[in-house]
Amino acid sequence: MTPRSVSSATPKGAWIIVLLLFLYMVVNYADKIVVGLAGVPIMAELTLTPRDFGLLGSSFFFLYSVSAVIFGFVINRVPTRWVLLFLSLVWGLSQFPIVLHPAFTTLLLCRVVLGAGEGPAFAVALHAIFKWFPDHERALPTAILAQGASAGVIVAVPALNWIIVHHSWHLAFGALGIVSLGWAAVWLVLGREGPLDTTPTSSPAPADVVARVSQVSYARLLLSPTFVGVCIAGLGAYTSLSLGVAWFTPFVIKGLGFSQERAGWISVLPWGWGAICSIVTGVASQAMLRNGYTTRGARGVFAAVPLILGAGLLVLMAVVSAPMVKLALLVTQFGVCGSTFVLGPTMLGEFTPPARRGAVIAIYQAVIGLAGVVAPAVMGNVLDGAATPLEGYLRGYELVAVVLALAGVAGLALLRPGEERERMLRASGGSRSPLASTDEA
Repeated sequence: MTPRSVSSATPKGAWIIVLLLFLYMVVNYADKIVVGLAGVPIMAELTLTPRDFGLLGSSFFFLYSVSAVIFGFVINRVPTRWVLLFLSLVWGLSQFPIVLHPAFTTLLLCRVVLGAGEGPAFAVALHAIFKWFPDHERALPTAILAQGASAGVIVAVPALNWIIVHHSWHLAFGALGIVSLGWAAVWLVLGREGPLDTTPTSSPAPADVVARVSQVSYARLLLSPTFVGVCIAGLGAYTSLSLGVAWFTPFVIKGLGFSQERAGWISVLPWGWGAICSIVTGVASQAMLRNGYTTRGARGVFAAVPLILGAGLLVLMAVVSAPMVKLALLVTQFGVCGSTFVLGPTMLGEFTPPARRGAVIAIYQAVIGLAGVVAPAVMGNVLDGAATPLEGYLRGYELVAVVLALAGVAGLALLRPGEERERMLRASGGSRSPLASTDEA
């Protein structure tokens, strides 16, 4: 079968798909954040200990990684349009049992099912977007897609918190179920499959070279230094993200002493700041590439340094005494570390053939999702053994600082996507691509 020709133009309608998938991620993260937002009333009504709630926070990720890997291989064969529709239906239908029977077991099982439906979400959406944009134009749409997370929290938190405060926390889950089904209906009408398949050989490339590169083995891709580095950096960033999802609002209430109503508004801050950081990252990365920077600098270094900065901010949080300063440091750390999520997938897309890309991005998502299984549960156990909630939270965030620092250093050492791109081409028996970017500068 002859591979599709490579195009460097962005097809008409691409930004409509970006908008729809941005809204998809809005729903995705609203689903994620609701347990953390309702954490204090859930613990009070169901008489849960911090360890119990940590288990609940981790339960979302029990099947998250497994599902991500499975669907990563599925989207290499099944159009992303239908996979996205199926996943959104799972999201919606998994919310309603909580409304009908709001017990701990029901909540736990529904979160496991929801996590299985959301595990592949970002990878599938990203694979869909990569079919609409050539490599050199992917950083900004990736950043916009990633900011569906922030927008989901910014939009959903005030509405969900109002439902929690004035009605009940279980009705908030029902509202999210309705929204998920509404998105599915819109996507069924407007969603389309992208026409582009770009390859790591850059455009244009002879058909025989495209075919050879498409046969690069999964083993070579997954054992490549840059893939390993993207996963390590992503694990660090996802440790911060998963704690933000599960524990940020309880920290604001129990650790810093704010009310549920005020904590709802405060919980918007890290996501709003994260949106700014990620969009700036996407725009700056593309500008650096246009101005001659290598992808090691414009993507690799740019993805690793924020993790080291985030580690420093968490260390400072344990030193300062003013609650508002602690809050500001935690919010700032959350935003800067989110930059890693923008550039990690673009590095994978840079050297991974389209025939392997869906699975490779999904495996990356599965690996970093493991942090979501561990981090909320660890924080719950640390809190259970602490003299005061604030002491427990600060001790937990000190552990996160160590993880972020190690992940950032590993990223600086390993993230060289341009070199990886050339290595894949040589391994396939092709000559060096004249338009490929390198990391030698």
